[in-house]
Amino acid sequence: MTRSPAAGGRIRYAGLGYSLTVLLTGTNLATPLYAVYEHVFGISPLDVTLLVAVYAAAVVIALLICGPLADTAGYRPVLVAGLAAAACGSALLAAAAGPGWLFAGRAVQGLAVGTCSGALTAGLVLTEPRGRRARASFLAATATTAAVGFGPVLAGALAQYAPAPRVLSYLVEIALLIPAVAAVALLPGSLGRTGQRWQPRWPSLPAPVRAAFLAPAVVSLLAWAVAYVVLALVPSYAAAALGGSNLFVDGTAAGSLLLVAALAQALCRSWDPARAQAAGLAGLTCGLLGLIAAGLVTAGPAGSAAVLFAAMAVAGCGQGLAFMGGLRRINEIAPAQARAGTVSMLYVVTYAGSGLVTVGVGLLATLVGLTVSVRWFAAVLAAACLLMLAVLRSRPRVSDAPDPLDTSGGEHSRHVLCVAIRGMAGARAQSQPVKLLAAMQNSLPSGSCITVQRWFPPGTLCLPMAVAPSRTSSSMADGSGSTRSR
Repeated sequence: MTRSPAAGGRIRYAGLGYSLTVLLTGTNLATPLYAVYEHVFGISPLDVTLLVAVYAAAVVIALLICGPLADTAGYRPVLVAGLAAAACGSALLAAAAGPGWLFAGRAVQGLAVGTCSGALTAGLVLTEPRGRRARASFLAATATTAAVGFGPVLAGALAQYAPAPRVLSYLVEIALLIPAVAAVALLPGSLGRTGQRWQPRWPSLPAPVRAAFLAPAVVSLLAWAVAYVVLALVPSYAAAALGGSNLFVDGTAAGSLLLVAALAQALCRSWDPARAQAAGLAGLTCGLLGLIAAGLVTAGPAGSAAVLFAAMAVAGCGQGLAFMGGLRRINEIAPAQARAGTVSMLYVVTYAGSGLVTVGVGLLATLVGLTVSVRWFAAVLAAACLLMLAVLRSRPRVSDAPDPLDTSGGEHSRHVLCVAIRGMAGARAQSQPVKLLAAMQNSLPSGSCITVQRWFPPGTLCLPMAVAPSRTSSSMADGSGSTRSR
């Protein structure tokens, strides 16, 4: 029986989603095992943070090299190679006989994630069965965060309650990657292929957006610096704070931050960037203070555990909202022709900055001890979040940049207005813009009219319109994008 094109499209879409989830679940399987590696291999907290930094550096290198390669060769060969590399990275970690094996495994994992993550996300957007690209992009982002958080929970459970604690979780990951490789091997060879010549690209930042880029980039860096330190050191910190080590509890304490972050992003996906960044920074501050309190509570392990998990939940909400808001703000300010490079620069800043912060905490731990270094880190980053929150509050929410359509400077100048239209569907999507335009019409100078330049699909952030003097007393746009006189 011949399979219908629609069924084939759904299978490709599901296969890409499965591959992305499995790949990113494997990236943090080592998190609850760092305490075991410290005991077996004698590595220090600094070594643990260096493992995180090596992974982050490998991701950045692969993004710069393999992102353009996927556009040249197509997604299929790049994804097959990247997922095979992920299996090799897990195999190195499963066979680890010393610290060198750990560094090699984490580096290979980073290269695999940098190779595959962009192509997998773009492939999901391109293969969404109904063409709902915004939905596919949102699901990919949420699945990414949730999978990264689920990895430590899975590895902690297997290491605590199943045999071969340093091996089993990686073998499970390799087994799950086999269907993923098969799924991407069946993709059309032309998917993602643009025919352009391959060359490594260093992300560039257009001059007009450099000033506006700084604030959301710092917010993103703070959000992922918290996540990286939590993933690297909180399992050991939890063991010290709770007076004992349970790998499942330690892994859950670290992974819960990103699991809650994914939930917060899903629940608050309609929030505008300013609101999301402000709420995220506030949540990060409260969560970091809770992390400090978890190590100071004297009510016994149960009390410390309750404070620790509450702190991770609050910090997770903050992490998810802060990063979501920062990324959306970057997409708002980036010119269409330079959006890819601008977003890539955000990821480079985020990965590099977060890796350096994590190494700094590890270096401090060698001098003052793990518990004290985590507390100091939490206090410093909480202060940085509050400072950034104050900076955001002091800035206007609407840009006063010159109007690109205002070329004459006279009475026939044209202006661009942006109206937020979110969460509309069905008949409401047709009627609500008309009501908005009517309300705006009443606030315009006498003798003006509104001409809709382009209608965007419901749920988009901005609706550009041109306003110009008119010979009619007033007009109102209909749902098709034309105007009619009243």
